[in-house]
Amino acid sequence: MAPRFDLQSHSTHSDGALPAAEVVQRAADAGVELLALSDHDTVSGVSEAIAAGERYGVRIVPAVEISAIDAGASVPRELHILGYNVDYTGALLTERLAEFLADREQRTLRMAAALKELGFELDEAQLDARVAAGKPIGRPHLAEAVLSAPANADRLEQEGIDDIGSLIRGYLIEGKPAFRLRETPTVAQAVEAIHEAGGVAIWAHPFWDVSDPEEVLATIDRFHALGMDGVEAFYITHTRENTELIAKRCAELGMLTTGSADFHGPENRQFSKFMAFDTFGIEPNLGPIG
Repeated sequence: MAPRFDLQSHSTHSDGALPAAEVVQRAADAGVELLALSDHDTVSGVSEAIAAGERYGVRIVPAVEISAIDAGASVPRELHILGYNVDYTGALLTERLAEFLADREQRTLRMAAALKELGFELDEAQLDARVAAGKPIGRPHLAEAVLSAPANADRLEQEGIDDIGSLIRGYLIEGKPAFRLRETPTVAQAVEAIHEAGGVAIWAHPFWDVSDPEEVLATIDRFHALGMDGVEAFYITHTRENTELIAKRCAELGMLTTGSADFHGPENRQFSKFMAFDTFGIEPNLGPIG
């Protein structure tokens, strides 16, 4: 029997709303026994999370969520690869993540420029403060900078945009006018970096990024051939059909199946509660993570 787990959460070290220690405290309050702090392209909050886990009685899995380019798709796209049980203090992973994070930030700057070209003003002070603090800038921070600039208020109201999520969906996801694809790493490079750090690599929230079931299955097959260890089958937005499809294919291939509610903060419209996902009666296969 798997512990009460939630294997993806985010802190102020990337795009979450709370410090890492508070994320762990809230997870403990929710009854989580096994938690992963999986900030984007950084492990800078893991030590804080582990220390908090010892205080609050939560086992912390050292983790990271790497944004990667799926170059093998018919049209290149960005997907997220979770790395668990990584050596988060190792020089090799630190070097790899620094390279990935640099590209992530350059991509963010390209999207900021695109938003300006589209006529939006940005609250630069918020972005500058994160840079000065050595914290990464991602799409949520760009969205917040647009929402915080008073000059955008009328336009945002006309377009029905009233929070970070709706701004991202309107402008900063694939197919929208201010989205820009990052250049590195590829999925294969992300998997390699995770394995080099002694970890296991998991494809995060497949149906969040790919809608067609047959394409999801084909992608799982391709990633298995690359050495991917598993798939996040249990996810807050996955339906029973999504979950059963992924779990069945992973069982056939001998791959792990993990899950999360992708906690970003208590005020987030969609990702605000721990363990808010359903296994639909399927036993997870956490392997060495559990």
